[in-house]
Amino acid sequence: MKLSVVVVTWNSGNDMAACLDSLECGHPFETIVVDNASPDGTAAIVEKHTGVRLLKNGSNLGYARANNQGIAGSKGEYVMLLNPDTIVEPGAIDLLVSHLDSHPGHAAVAPKLVDYDRPEAVQHSVRGFPTAANTFWELTGLSRLFPRSRSLGSLRMVWFDYDKPGPVPQPMTSCLLLRRGVLDEMGGLDENLPIFYNDVDLSFRMHLKGMTTWYLPSARVRHRRGASTVRVRPKMIWESHRSRIRYLHKHDRSGLFWLKAVALVPLSEIVALLRVLAWKLTNFGKKRA
Repeated sequence: MKLSVVVVTWNSGNDMAACLDSLECGHPFETIVVDNASPDGTAAIVEKHTGVRLLKNGSNLGYARANNQGIAGSKGEYVMLLNPDTIVEPGAIDLLVSHLDSHPGHAAVAPKLVDYDRPEAVQHSVRGFPTAANTFWELTGLSRLFPRSRSLGSLRMVWFDYDKPGPVPQPMTSCLLLRRGVLDEMGGLDENLPIFYNDVDLSFRMHLKGMTTWYLPSARVRHRRGASTVRVRPKMIWESHRSRIRYLHKHDRSGLFWLKAVALVPLSEIVALLRVLAWKLTNFGKKRA
């Protein structure tokens, strides 16, 4: 089999049917949905789609572990990791598959992500790898003051040309096509990073091995950001900040991460708290209105 599409879902019932209906490929492919005990009836929606294999977990095992389940149960030469809050535009999968077919030296390929409801709006889906330095610039806001600085803005990479194909550090795995051999060599996603930064970690480990991830703008995927996690936004804000610290700790080779953590950990907690408070105030205002 040429392709396996793995979709991990938690409370994505509103998006799941459109996502599955958008999948098409000129090669034999399979679709595997891993449901993390969604209470909104997502599993029942998936079961109505003929040919889709559903793996139902008894509890929410997290994004990383559920993806690894889907990958382990798949048979394709290539594996596409796909979020349920996406619609794959016609021909996009064939373009991605053809790219890996014709570029045996490339480990993975990512499409251009555009807004779900405004497909003319390109999402900034390509970033640099997090470091202690650019994390500090992010947390202090200096990266936003000087976004085009190659040092201060090295994480967000606002200068990236989204109309030009080429190698990229870490694209969002809202949609990412990888060779099975690469996933096998990497050991899948790191389950110690259950929700966030497991995709960044995978890309970085691939980078350390000298593997190339390619960005292909001719393949387009519509993406609704955070359709599932928005339901538990405060919890996800905390988890995102703490996962970034865990990621930095994992990949620090200086032996002095404890010293960096003295500054980064409390700063990260303060910024997370401010983000949670801002979210609650905004939502309180909406309810009052």
